[in-house]
Amino acid sequence: MPTSFNQSVIEEFRANGGKVGGPFEGGDLLLLTTTGASSGNEHTTPLGYVRDGGLLLIVGSNLGAPRHPHWYRNLLARPVVRVEIGTETFEALAVPAEGARREELFARVVRAAPGYGDYQAATGRLLPVVVLERAEPDAWERPREAETLADKLMEVHTWLRAQLAQVGAEVDAHFAARAAHEGPGEPPAPSLGLQIRQRCLAFCQSLEFHHASEDAHLFPGIARYHPHLGDTFDRLRDEHRTVARLQAELVALLAGITIADPERFRTELNRMAKELNAHLDYEEEALLPLLVHVPWPPAPPASRG
Repeated sequence: MPTSFNQSVIEEFRANGGKVGGPFEGGDLLLLTTTGASSGNEHTTPLGYVRDGGLLLIVGSNLGAPRHPHWYRNLLARPVVRVEIGTETFEALAVPAEGARREELFARVVRAAPGYGDYQAATGRLLPVVVLERAEPDAWERPREAETLADKLMEVHTWLRAQLAQVGAEVDAHFAARAAHEGPGEPPAPSLGLQIRQRCLAFCQSLEFHHASEDAHLFPGIARYHPHLGDTFDRLRDEHRTVARLQAELVALLAGITIADPERFRTELNRMAKELNAHLDYEEEALLPLLVHVPWPPAPPASRG
């Protein structure tokens, strides 16, 4: 639960288009909504931020306290966050910077807001610098506006395939960089790093939501009009459970801050990709013909006069 002070800031922010007074007056402030790592509940926190070119940076300063703030621990577990700036709200992927990049970004933050340097000096922990990557699909991922439920299903499936492919490409690039390492010194650390970890967790978070929505709403809705497809929906739900098990194994490998066993992770990721793509292919074959004439978005319920 937010403190009464934070809650008053949140209410003032939303009532005044992102402008607040008091200690935040004149500063750059956003609202970050994370999902509790254990509870699954949403938590909104007012935070200062720094723009650096096209990047949006926040720092886990916790006012120089010895422990990371709760919002940082939440986004390590569930990287998809909601950001409010001014009157705008959007989803983002939260990725902590690492190594030399973290040092470079933190130096830029301190130049823009020197107080963060004081917070770093006050604590023995390294203050996390988090990059908020705006979640906007590229044009090729959304070729046209969805007009039917079939279009909407394909839009979601296309996005899921693209995100899974991106995770796979980043993993492959990591192994290629290690294989190409030449000269003195050790090869890059075996960890796959926070960028891959966060993107993979975000993909699992989105896939879990998609399958839960299908099980709770889409499948029962179609089944009412096509009861003869009971075996099809039983198979799809079984495949959801299989994919969920593979997801759980991936998430277990990501339990630490970094991926400690990259080879095993790549094997599990490839297995999940194969299962998921086969599942999406079957779902499209079975359901798209039934949804092609269902308008999207659904019409609002008729009002009773």
